[in-house]
Amino acid sequence: MAEEPEKSEAVESSEASQIVEAGKISQWLSENGFEHESLEPDHLGVEIIKVESEYLLPIATALYAYGFNYLQCQCAYDSGPGQDLVSVYHLIKVSDNADRPEEVRLKVFLPRENPKVPSVYWIWKTADWQERESYDMFGIIYEGHPNLKRLLMPEDWVGWPLRKDYISPEFYELQDAY
Repeated sequence: MAEEPEKSEAVESSEASQIVEAGKISQWLSENGFEHESLEPDHLGVEIIKVESEYLLPIATALYAYGFNYLQCQCAYDSGPGQDLVSVYHLIKVSDNADRPEEVRLKVFLPRENPKVPSVYWIWKTADWQERESYDMFGIIYEGHPNLKRLLMPEDWVGWPLRKDYISPEFYELQDAY
């Protein structure tokens, strides 16, 4: 019986270590009624916010109004075979005389069977080619994008080369190479 309290204390301490304290931007979003989840900040202390696909546009618009006027990077990654694909947005608040501008990252976790997320092109034009690259390499559909087509691979390429479950073809015939 003496072992049981020790086990419950270990469980409680592991649960407590999983709780992430909400950052400044997450608190602002919560105060204004935007549904999201705070993730652990990265190694530089940049706040990371998990957003559901259906809430991306309202949250992105709110953050733009809050001052995040620059989409530094939009990218994607594969969590692993059979796991989610993730669309990532790194936002910066660019202003005059700011030696260290505010930064935040949004992450949208998408099912690999039907990875669809709204395009943020209409908020930040820099998303144009970045969303196209994520589409081309991972197959994420950015709904509402004005020109969502392959960017790096040939138009007739089959599959999404940066997915971890992608099987590379043994031979791809180059047509009209000369």
